[in-house]
Amino acid sequence: MEVTQTDKHLLEKFKITATKKEAFQLLLEKYNRKVYWQVRRIVIDHDDANDVVQNTFIKVWEKLESFREDSQFYTWLFRIATNEALAFLQKKRSARNISMEEMQEELSNQIEAGSYFDGNKTERILQQAILTLPEKQRLVFNMKYYDNLKYEEIESILGTSVGALKASYHHAVKKIEQFVRQSLNQ
Repeated sequence: MEVTQTDKHLLEKFKITATKKEAFQLLLEKYNRKVYWQVRRIVIDHDDANDVVQNTFIKVWEKLESFREDSQFYTWLFRIATNEALAFLQKKRSARNISMEEMQEELSNQIEAGSYFDGNKTERILQQAILTLPEKQRLVFNMKYYDNLKYEEIESILGTSVGALKASYHHAVKKIEQFVRQSLNQ
């Protein structure tokens, strides 16, 4: 079994012109799937997620030399991916001149109609419940529930205090529980 290279080693290889492309390719292979799902849970649509992931890795390529390594590489990467996904939704919302509520409804409809969604009824309801959350709660819930990130890691990605993140997660869970209960009882 091949031993995976540490991020630190790959970042060092990236700084060397001769191994720069190889190092970036290895980082891409290591994180592409995780970034895709992080973005996909924000933008919902598979094709949109692919576009945002591509933009994310372009930005990473352009900015990697200035990465100061005062945080873990993947939290830096997730911050860029999250910001790209949120900017994408904002741009889409602005271009279509629709409210946040209309955008959430549209994303919810995409879950229903999406050919790439393969979950059962309960998973579909969970996804729709998540979409009803305010943006910050939605991000915190996804990172904690799906990515199993620690609050300190989420703090690094979102720039919000651990206490506020815990409160956001708690409120998100309560709202989701209520939404799921109501939906299953209909």
